[in-house]
Amino acid sequence: MIGAIWTWLTSTSSWSGDDGIPHRLLQHAGYSALVLVVAAAIAVPLGVWIGHSGHGRSLVTVANSLRAVPTLGLLFALTLVLQPHLQGNTAFLLPCVIALVLLAVPPILSGAYAGVEAVDPAARDAAKGVGMRPREVLRHVELPCALPLLMSGLRSAALQVIATATIAAYVGLGGLGRYLVDGIATNDYPRTGGGAVLVALFALVADIVGALVQARVVSPGLTGKGRRLARVDHPTVPSGATAS
Repeated sequence: MIGAIWTWLTSTSSWSGDDGIPHRLLQHAGYSALVLVVAAAIAVPLGVWIGHSGHGRSLVTVANSLRAVPTLGLLFALTLVLQPHLQGNTAFLLPCVIALVLLAVPPILSGAYAGVEAVDPAARDAAKGVGMRPREVLRHVELPCALPLLMSGLRSAALQVIATATIAAYVGLGGLGRYLVDGIATNDYPRTGGGAVLVALFALVADIVGALVQARVVSPGLTGKGRRLARVDHPTVPSGATAS
């Protein structure tokens, strides 16, 4: 089976046409990116506000409870409800986006909320002591300090969305899920296995890119890297010894 999957993945026919890997991968990336942008636009401001103000913590609990909702079942239900009121591709795309957004919101919301709430109170007091207003404290102190957990939430959401966006194929949309659905329907198991491998590789590459972005935007002082570099550049001189 592994050999058959490899043959399918390396076949020229698998890389050309509207059903080719590049086209399906681009569709899958488009769905995933759209969902993540919408989910982040909802969850990041809400999570930051909850962490900053201390109000609305119950919303985080409610959002986390959405994890128990079966995404595929929700997609079918939304499609049945919305399809009669929409036209064209939107009748299938909108239910898919809503279902995946509900999947992506909880980790992003939790990361944003936990990141802001976990900021050292001494850092907030110091910022207020130098005359910063609440918005300035949020912008210059709380948000930079919250970035590690915020980015972790975004990466977690990206992995879940990329892995689950295959359900788009169940309502007639494209993406890598087409290989899974069509392969099972026609007993073409190399195609099904190849589609699964592509989804896994896409998720892995996305997480690596996310890790690189996180390392770029998060201050080294928040990850401990800055302290390690400082110890290397300025090693502690043992007591009783003299530095040369």
